Amino acid sequence: MDAKPNFTERKYVVILLFVTLLFLLWGIAMSLGDTLNKHFQNVLHISKARSAYVQLSLFGAYAVMGIPAGLFMKRFGYKNGVLLGLSLYAAGAFLFVPASNAESFGFFRFALFVLACGLATLETVAHPFVASLGDQRTSDQRINFSQFFNGLGGIIGPLVGGYFVLAEGNIHSNDLVAVKNLYLIIGTGIAVIAVLFSFVRVPVLADPHVIANDSYAVAGAEKVEKKLFQHKHFVFAAVAQLFNVAAQGGTWAYFINYGHDIMGLSSSKASYFFSLSMLMMVLGRLVGTLLMRYAIAPNKLLWIFAVCNIIMCLIVAQNFGIVSFVALIMINFFFSIMFPTIFSLGLKDLGKHTEQASSFIVMGVVGGGLFPFLMGWVADHNVATAYYLPIICYAVIFSFGYLYPRLNKNMA
Repeated sequence: MDAKPNFTERKYVVILLFVTLLFLLWGIAMSLGDTLNKHFQNVLHISKARSAYVQLSLFGAYAVMGIPAGLFMKRFGYKNGVLLGLSLYAAGAFLFVPASNAESFGFFRFALFVLACGLATLETVAHPFVASLGDQRTSDQRINFSQFFNGLGGIIGPLVGGYFVLAEGNIHSNDLVAVKNLYLIIGTGIAVIAVLFSFVRVPVLADPHVIANDSYAVAGAEKVEKKLFQHKHFVFAAVAQLFNVAAQGGTWAYFINYGHDIMGLSSSKASYFFSLSMLMMVLGRLVGTLLMRYAIAPNKLLWIFAVCNIIMCLIVAQNFGIVSFVALIMINFFFSIMFPTIFSLGLKDLGKHTEQASSFIVMGVVGGGLFPFLMGWVADHNVATAYYLPIICYAVIFSFGYLYPRLNKNMA
């Protein structure tokens, strides 16, 4: 038991790679949604605050679908959960066709909501799925590895949106035809992937969290008998995830506006810089994974990065020109490890409650749909000033990381 655990087992490699593809797919969908904010502002003539309904549709679906997805996964297994998520993803993408034809912001929000129900299902399933593909002690590393590709999808999304939707001179830069065609292609691609995944053989997986908790039974059965909400580290993780995604939703929603309004960039160029910031998130996740494996405990690295982002937000809000814009880009570097690390720390030592806990933590993603309204109200007056608000979120994340050893008494 004291030997250094493997990253995963050979028999799980193909499954791990396929599930990791899911992280890439919802990364593309989420960051591409942020490029729609600016396009809808231009084409449908809505305010920054009202464009936040895009984020509400995307992230709000997590509050609606989190628990049902967890129950579906528990009843029908990881594979069927993935297939349900991909089906909803494709259906939402196809709904962009009639939404574009109707030129209706409300219809677009409905299409995004259906699509995001698919993303919520995939996210609910994929995290415990990846965690189950090996030793619990390396679950942080596997989830961060998979989230690396989620970040890669985040890079691809703004590049696609900037080139096909926001690019100046694009014949469809002032209408919704490009949006319709793009999501038609996406829906077709997701449907094909769903068919392919239906042929992947997934063995019965033993949840390592259950195994770990069963080992405590000899020393004290009370650790196995704890109810879910008696685990303080889980409760704080759910709260921290709510604030974490709130900061993400607000920061990403108005990145292009910051580049356009404060830095004087075109919308398409600002979108490309958004893609650069997503690259920084990928690099941060890579660096963070290595640091967690060889140097720093995950909870400690979490609160260190939270402090760094408080500093970055202060610089962004001061409107120091290029210095503030670089700080805006760097927010994603320090944000990189937060979602997967909070998720993994929250699932530690929960035994039979792991899948249910995953659903509750995923529901915290609704914060990304609520916070952009507050930031949007401020951004309508001054985009730079709006970046003071995420500091509140990073203070909560700092508290979770710093207090984690006291919250989870089983922490090694």
